[in-house]
Amino acid sequence: MTREEIRTAVLEALATVAPEADPASLRPDRNLRDQLEIDSMDFLNFIIALHHELHVSIPEADYPKFATLESCVEYLASMLGSPVEP
Repeated sequence: MTREEIRTAVLEALATVAPEADPASLRPDRNLRDQLEIDSMDFLNFIIALHHELHVSIPEADYPKFATLESCVEYLASMLGSPVEP
């Protein structure tokens, strides 16, 4: 799975918890919860959606690694063995 495919999956999972959000407006280096104004339950549902979509187990201890769009893609790319992009 490429990083772009992972990014798309992350944005799709975010759309399930924040359907009114505009993915194009998300800054990759800013906190997702702040940008989308989602609470902890919505964040948990986002993690669950990623689990179901990508078939990866995400331990609770790793939840802080999902703070930004960029960090989500990095974490998932390492879990899925995504090729390194230049």
